[in-house]
Amino acid sequence: MGRREQPLDPLAGPVARFASELRKLRQEAGGLTYRAMARRANYSPAVLAQAAAGDRLPSLPVALAYVQACGGDAEEWRARWHAADREALERAAEQDDAPAPYLGLARFEAEDRERFFGRTELVERLAGLSRVHRLVLLVGASGSGKSSLVRAGLVPYLRGESRSIRVLTPGARPPCEVPAAELIIVDQFEEVFALCADPAARGAFVDALLERARDDSGSRVVLAVRADFFGHCAGHGALAEAARDATLLMSPMSAAELREAIIRPAAGAGLVVERELTARIIAEAEGEPGGLPLMSHALLETWRRRRSRALTLAAYEAAGGIHGSIARTSEDLYAGLTPAQQERLRHLLLRLVNPGDDAQDTRRPADRAELATEDAELLLERLAEARLVTLGEEQVDLAHEALLTAWPRLRSWIEEDREQIRLQRRLTEAATAWRDHDRDPGGLYRGVRLSAACEQFTAPDEHLNGHPEMRSEKLTPLEREFLAASVAARDRERRSRTRRTAAISGLLVLTLVAALLAWQQNATSQTRQREAEARRAIGVAESLRETDLDPDTARRTRGQAAPVAP
Repeated sequence: MGRREQPLDPLAGPVARFASELRKLRQEAGGLTYRAMARRANYSPAVLAQAAAGDRLPSLPVALAYVQACGGDAEEWRARWHAADREALERAAEQDDAPAPYLGLARFEAEDRERFFGRTELVERLAGLSRVHRLVLLVGASGSGKSSLVRAGLVPYLRGESRSIRVLTPGARPPCEVPAAELIIVDQFEEVFALCADPAARGAFVDALLERARDDSGSRVVLAVRADFFGHCAGHGALAEAARDATLLMSPMSAAELREAIIRPAAGAGLVVERELTARIIAEAEGEPGGLPLMSHALLETWRRRRSRALTLAAYEAAGGIHGSIARTSEDLYAGLTPAQQERLRHLLLRLVNPGDDAQDTRRPADRAELATEDAELLLERLAEARLVTLGEEQVDLAHEALLTAWPRLRSWIEEDREQIRLQRRLTEAATAWRDHDRDPGGLYRGVRLSAACEQFTAPDEHLNGHPEMRSEKLTPLEREFLAASVAARDRERRSRTRRTAAISGLLVLTLVAALLAWQQNATSQTRQREAEARRAIGVAESLRETDLDPDTARRTRGQAAPVAP
């Protein structure tokens, strides 16, 4: 017979309550032994017993195996487990206000240099190139750590050598002038191709950077660009020539570098990482494309589930690991929303996405005013707490592009709405330009663009009745105003065209009537003229007969005139 389980107090917290509920389920299943449950669950009796011990929250797979062995509802218990996990994390955060040693999906900044490890050799190579060349191109895959390398690696490294360093991101509206500085770093340089829709503005920004790299000030320019946009850089002749001998490719981190990035931030915070956990993460992250943000997020979630001062393999598995931690975090957030909020979250997140054309999808920083819809502040706060977005005073951005592929639900939303996202990007740009030009009617949608926007963003009855302003879920107030103004202008043009058509038709009818009357009058006049001539001829014939001068001529004249005369 097994050892008797220690009593639990369900009021002691979410972990104890969940364990108590598992024990109750086992009793309701007939008091199954853990040995019998193990035969059904493919887990050892010890693992199943530990799940209901109340020491820590079991991993989700173990909990579901326990439930299924007892004949419970897996989906119901999945929701219970997520609720217990959220509550446990919230309590742990309240009890421990120590800063996390890992940043999750967020990039490292210069002030995070004490937590940035594993890239010393690459930072030195990049710094060396920038000393020799006026313009350097840093190329790396999404998730390879480019932003963190230049911000938390290169900037602190060169701070003693350069008095002024400026870090820029192009965004959708890159500046046409580049400020003077000894070192100019353009992070996420791909935005100039992915987000900027104005070729003239794009060209002006690139030309300004090249000018800085050629002028007498001695400025150095470092461009960090995503690998799938390298072809765009190569297609710009002057840029390709400037970076021909000064392009550095981001190499994957070695096992030793990964170990340093895992252990040293924890050690700096007085924590210990289990050897088994370190080995597991290195095995999963080494050679993984874009794996660094996934690893960082998994480590952050593991830290949140730590036992005392140790980061354990069990906590890592409970967090979902490298391949599941982002999805776990995102799904937990999603599950805690009402159905209406879930739909609004979908619209909000898709505004932070720029679908790629012959390239990977990219994140899209959005103005906070663009996201100012119902529940927007609540949703942004939840997303920021989960470190899935970064909030600025004016803009909101996804914490990392890894979220676009690591969260299956978001990935499916993007695929389902890809064309709609593209239409909305163009609508947003057009509405913004219209507002910036004092609502110039010349900037309104017309023709095919207006028809496509109405079909996509208004309900069928609203589209027919011309009231797109009534549809609020997918459009911002500015976009609704722009679309309503476009529809109103179209309707005015239609009414004006109808009036012009009616006027032209009326004029044409009058012209035809006038022409018919003129023709009739002319025909009548000709008939009367012929009748008059015939009467004169008859009169001449009568006079000839009376005079008996030429009877034959008189008969012929009368015979010719008789059919015409009335």
